[in-house]
Amino acid sequence: MTNTNNPICPEWQAIHQPSVPAVNSEDLPIFLVLPFTVHSTLQKQQSLPVRPIIPLVARISDQNASGAPPMTVREKSRLDKFKHLLASPNTDLEELRKHSWSGIPREVRPITWRLLSGYLPANKERRELVLKRKREEYFGFIEQYYHSRTDEHYKDTYRQIHIDIPRTNPLIPLFQQPVVQEVFERILFIWAIRHPASGYVQGINDLVTPFFVVFLSEFVTEDVENFDVAALPLDTQRNIEADSFWCMSKLLDGIQDNYTFAQPGIQNKVKALEELVSRIDEDIHNHFKKYEVEYLQFAFRWMNNLLMRELPLRCTIRLWDTYQAEAEGFSHFHLYVCAAFLIEWRKEILSMVDFQGLLMLLQNVPTIHWGNEEVGLLLAEAYRLKYMFADAPSHYRR
Repeated sequence: MTNTNNPICPEWQAIHQPSVPAVNSEDLPIFLVLPFTVHSTLQKQQSLPVRPIIPLVARISDQNASGAPPMTVREKSRLDKFKHLLASPNTDLEELRKHSWSGIPREVRPITWRLLSGYLPANKERRELVLKRKREEYFGFIEQYYHSRTDEHYKDTYRQIHIDIPRTNPLIPLFQQPVVQEVFERILFIWAIRHPASGYVQGINDLVTPFFVVFLSEFVTEDVENFDVAALPLDTQRNIEADSFWCMSKLLDGIQDNYTFAQPGIQNKVKALEELVSRIDEDIHNHFKKYEVEYLQFAFRWMNNLLMRELPLRCTIRLWDTYQAEAEGFSHFHLYVCAAFLIEWRKEILSMVDFQGLLMLLQNVPTIHWGNEEVGLLLAEAYRLKYMFADAPSHYRR
């Protein structure tokens, strides 16, 4: 278990202060009465100045929705720490993870993600050689396999990918560009035929987008969501595509049982979420029972798409900073993030007194205005839950 005097999560450490009001003991079981709980977003926003209206096509920019200045002194200091780590002949990956947990500066996010995903080696001298070899290897797969998309054996796979791609972030112009959709088709088809145990499953298409946007951001200074990718040099487009493929593959290596036959990984995670919530907040758990809401009805998508359908893309990118810094971030830690996310809407959930209203809320949570602040609070609460339960799985069970 993590040392209570020095938790890795700086947000968790910062919020455990005596000045923070205590949890209402009526809200949680007695063993969960701690000095802090995350208030609902609605409650927080009522006490804050009114934020500027964000258009429905949410900005991909990772700046907080509250309109934070481009670079504070603290942010400059953090960026310098990252640059120092990345400039080392052998990057200390543990230190890099520690700094990344609280979010990675946009300027260094692409290389940091490549390192934390295991795509790039820590040794600086080897990186260019590895990139060259892996990019060539990916396009070798394209030459070897992509023509087979029309073969009888693979045509159903390709057809499903072709149908799903336009549905990926349909409100963001970037993803409606033909050149971008072709990139996604190639990435997903090659991944599917190289992983016959699972093949292509709906939901995997979402997992390409954060990598693609982050690696594209290296070459774009204006709004990414409106950028014309075809304007980039062909070599640059190819590099973004190959890097997105390999990093997505690394991610999926850790959660592939989510996508094998009958998706056992997701089934198990949804069950674990139900057991966890039954211990964290009996009121919510019993409320679901009363109105016959099954966790699978809303949480399947939370696990299958890693909350990407529930959060603006800018929030997913910030979330993935932490997932890549956290051991088993996309699998084990994601469970606690989902639990924290559910509890975030406690007030709204308990106010719904019918099955349809509950399901509508849980499948359409109002996060369009979320930014780094809200994600930071969500992660801090998830860390608190993991800190309490991860080393004591018996707490899951009644």
